[in-house]
Amino acid sequence: MSRRGENIRKRADGRWEARFSVPDPVTGRKKIRSVYARTYADVKAKLTEAKYDFEKGIGEDDRKRSKANPICPSDPDTKEKIWLTELASAWLAETAGAKKHSTYVKYRGIYEKYLAGKLEGISVADLSGEEAETLYHHICFTDGKWSDSLVKSIYCVWNQLLHYCNLHCHTNIRPAERPKTRKAVTPVKILARSEQIGLLQEIYTNMDESKFGILLCLFTGLRLGEICSLKWSDIDLNGKLLYVNRTVQRIAVDDRSTKTILLEGPPKSMFSKREIPIPDSIMPYLLLFHRPGGYVVSGNGPMEPRTYQYRFQKLLVDAGIGRHNFHVIRHTFATNCINSGADIKSLSEILGHSNVNITLNRYVHPTIDIKRKHLNNLSLVYDRYAEQKCS
Repeated sequence: MSRRGENIRKRADGRWEARFSVPDPVTGRKKIRSVYARTYADVKAKLTEAKYDFEKGIGEDDRKRSKANPICPSDPDTKEKIWLTELASAWLAETAGAKKHSTYVKYRGIYEKYLAGKLEGISVADLSGEEAETLYHHICFTDGKWSDSLVKSIYCVWNQLLHYCNLHCHTNIRPAERPKTRKAVTPVKILARSEQIGLLQEIYTNMDESKFGILLCLFTGLRLGEICSLKWSDIDLNGKLLYVNRTVQRIAVDDRSTKTILLEGPPKSMFSKREIPIPDSIMPYLLLFHRPGGYVVSGNGPMEPRTYQYRFQKLLVDAGIGRHNFHVIRHTFATNCINSGADIKSLSEILGHSNVNITLNRYVHPTIDIKRKHLNNLSLVYDRYAEQKCS
């Protein structure tokens, strides 16, 4: 029997099998892959490693080459001379070339602020399974004020560093256990019905390109960086389809006169690159503002996300609505879809989530009116049963 939620089971031959799904590069359909080991702990470690390899595009040949030419040989004396801080520097250098720049900047920031100081003086040879786990808990849980999000980020960076160590140093260090969420998931904030009415009235009054972009987000659930980098070439007017191909964000950089730059890149994840059907009701506005080439809301270059956030705030003020983050549009869109009867799978793909559980946990919080409607429908069922018994 598989362990709940992990897709890990013990086979009849005594081995443990772990399964995970990956999209086929040609068809896009999900394919199931498996890894095997003699113990549950080993197969779980292999599963983490296999998922990481897939995301980084590491194949079996790459892994064999890495093990044939490790950073540090299997000689224990040599491992004692390899400091974790040196290994981390090599991992960050590799990450800079393999990941999106924004991802690299985030990983580097997490490492430098929360890991580097606590890894000083620790060599690869010092990390047995228990010692690695103890060090991880010392890093993550010495300060109880850290948010769940930060703890998960540290967990991600730590496990990738251990994976890099296993790959290049002939070690077999077990990855850390995924941290448990310490607080319940709270419903997302959305615009109230009266606020949505006021916002739409303000949008439709003297609509311009900026207002149209916000209207497009209300009907498609685009993220701020996605609408700011949306090009007219990403919109198929004949097929009534919108393609999310990129995002834009301001990130920190080194060796420049400015501390940050506006950087365009691929969407948040492989699942965020998606196609969204355009509702018929906003097609006239698409045709009205359509310009060959360029960006939908900003002409010849991507819109600065902070600028568009300020414009959204001004629109809220003009509509007599309180202050909200731009992401409230996405939350409102998703919640309205749920309350309108949209199926979770379709909504998950429109939002660009990696799986439907993210959509379920974040957005499926029915209103009291929806709950009352369900219970009233149940009453009708009982009434029919009662009538059949009496007859």
